[in-house]
Amino acid sequence: MNLNAEQNAFLSDVAKLIEFIRNTDNGMLITGGELFRTSEQEQLYVNEGRSNTMNSNHLRRLAIDLNFIQGGQIIYAKDILQKYGDYWKSLNPTNRWGGEFSTIYDPGHFERNV
Repeated sequence: MNLNAEQNAFLSDVAKLIEFIRNTDNGMLITGGELFRTSEQEQLYVNEGRSNTMNSNHLRRLAIDLNFIQGGQIIYAKDILQKYGDYWKSLNPTNRWGGEFSTIYDPGHFERNV
């Protein structure tokens, strides 16, 4: 599959994830974070320790960061967000969730690793 087709399939899965969240938890608000990063922005994040790689899937538009808000607070708790990560991974075997990364905990990060 070429990059454009992967990006299209990825965004289709993102739409399914957002619908799943809306249908699962009426109290959870979702706002968008980053989808695309330039290599310059990625280098800044690496320098700041906010990223561990210059090979981020954000560079290929195959990753998105979502913000989860409940009761006016941003939610980072794995026990609350795990069901979203599990659903995300069930959509495609190449989907990965940042809440389960071994080097950094990034529960708002959803990517397709191809």
